[in-house]
Amino acid sequence: MCDTMIAMGNSTADGSVILAKNSDREPNEAQALVYIPAMSHAAGATVKCTFTEIPQVRETRAVMLSKPFWMFGCEMGVNDAGVAIGNEAVFTKEPYEKAGLSGMDLIRLALERSDSAKGAVETIVELLTRHGQCASGGYQHTLNYHNSFIVADAGEAYVLETANRYWVVEQVRDTRSISNGLTIGREWDDASPDLVDHAITRGWCKSASEFHFADCYREPFYTFFSASRPRHACTSRRLREGAGHIDTPYMAGILRDHGGRDEDVGWSPARGIFGHVCAHAGPGPIRSGSQTAGSMIAHLKPGDPTCWFTGTSAPCTSTFKPAWFNAGEQLRTDFGPEPAATFDPAVRWWRHEQLHRATLENYATRHALYRAERDALETDFFTDAQNTGDRGNYSHACFQRADAAEAEWLARVREQPVARRPGALYRRFWASMSRRAGA
Repeated sequence: MCDTMIAMGNSTADGSVILAKNSDREPNEAQALVYIPAMSHAAGATVKCTFTEIPQVRETRAVMLSKPFWMFGCEMGVNDAGVAIGNEAVFTKEPYEKAGLSGMDLIRLALERSDSAKGAVETIVELLTRHGQCASGGYQHTLNYHNSFIVADAGEAYVLETANRYWVVEQVRDTRSISNGLTIGREWDDASPDLVDHAITRGWCKSASEFHFADCYREPFYTFFSASRPRHACTSRRLREGAGHIDTPYMAGILRDHGGRDEDVGWSPARGIFGHVCAHAGPGPIRSGSQTAGSMIAHLKPGDPTCWFTGTSAPCTSTFKPAWFNAGEQLRTDFGPEPAATFDPAVRWWRHEQLHRATLENYATRHALYRAERDALETDFFTDAQNTGDRGNYSHACFQRADAAEAEWLARVREQPVARRPGALYRRFWASMSRRAGA
């Protein structure tokens, strides 16, 4: 389960638009940072997506993506026109189809084919209508869902929510967040032509005057157990509280939110409920499949997007590093080799898992060993990124500094005795995850 949020220029400190997202996936579902340059394609070419193949367009834009290693599509990304998109799983009463484009495919295709937020929304709607929505989104566990999106550029942003091939769009005016439940109600800016009539036909409401999109199309059981309500309430509240001074560090703080308890003495994600923005997996049928596997903040100014990626799981144990499109092919080096299904110390995502999983063995004590240093390092990144004249080299240096710091923190954490271990079920769960990954 995930959370995506947006702050428009009237709510940020510098008048920019800022989109932020945590991607919650299965604990061993490594997430790749990928740079794909702009390309030209031959007439009649096709593109193989996660579950289907569709016609390719003649020109595609450059994109930076954070994606599950096994998918064509991505959980979140930005293109060189400054369009950013994040998605959420939502559970609806509409059928779950096994063919078509996944929500993640729709993000990547929209980023590759659009030069504005409005254009990206139109691209998603057109592709959804033409090819349908494949609801299979799980890695090793079966999970069927439809998708909602926040789509933004430096001037506009939209919430797009879907129920299979039905869709509804709301323009964002100030701040907005989405989680794993439908949020659009009686007011919207665009929608499927037959959206209301279909709900009346199905008996979900009696008339157009009674129609409420979320109430009519929401599937209540899975929506409730996704814990979307407390997370959506948290992100919405924190965006309201920050209105007027929201910046990238503020968004990073929301992505790391543990219900305000992460610095309490003795707090541990082993005892955390399934309802925090910074998600930590644990034993249980729902929680076992929801670990924040990657995080992104897109700082959008006209013609000048700055992307901040962790490229690692658990933002509370990670650092956000900057990336810009003018770094070009250097981004491939900075992002490093892509992960696969098993542990590989040459891959940043898996290398960081050593720090992440060692920290979980005694979270309160071990996290405190490096949290202040992480904050100081990241503050340097956030501050200096605004003034650097050589973005490519600066981005490269940030990735190198973060990697070196994490190596030091891992050594420090491993030297710290475990005074108070989490419960046996929690320990067995993570031991099992590590065995499966060959870690």
